[in-house]
Amino acid sequence: MFVFSILVKAQSDKEDIALIQNMFGKEKKELMAAGMNIPTDKQAAFWSLYDEYEEERKALGRQRIDLIKSYADKYASLDDKTADAMMKRKMDWLGNYSKMQGKYYKKMSKLVGGMNASRFFQMEDYLENNIRLSIQESIPFIGELDKTRKN
Repeated sequence: MFVFSILVKAQSDKEDIALIQNMFGKEKKELMAAGMNIPTDKQAAFWSLYDEYEEERKALGRQRIDLIKSYADKYASLDDKTADAMMKRKMDWLGNYSKMQGKYYKKMSKLVGGMNASRFFQMEDYLENNIRLSIQESIPFIGELDKTRKN
């Protein structure tokens, strides 16, 4: 639980960056630039849209961290009602994340075409899934710590 609470307190935009750098040896924007094929005349507009996207993604990331922190704070006294409320918050967060991606996919595909926009979100999903896995591996399952406790 100690490691779990440290992870939750440490998670921030900087931690997402650190996780990506540890996994791939580069910053996220560098990875995206290397994987994208944006026409020269569209690059300034694309990176401006990318920065706008990142601001919204980071705001949603802070909401995810708040949810994880809430789970950590309530882990020892979790009951059905609290678990249900937290799961509903998580589902709302996932819906908001998907809506945000849909909004930016439309904007990016108009700007740089469907292939480039799809490639961007394929890379984005890959990085996001790696971050989620890293976080998930640090979070105990409900009741997990109770099983390992010595009587």
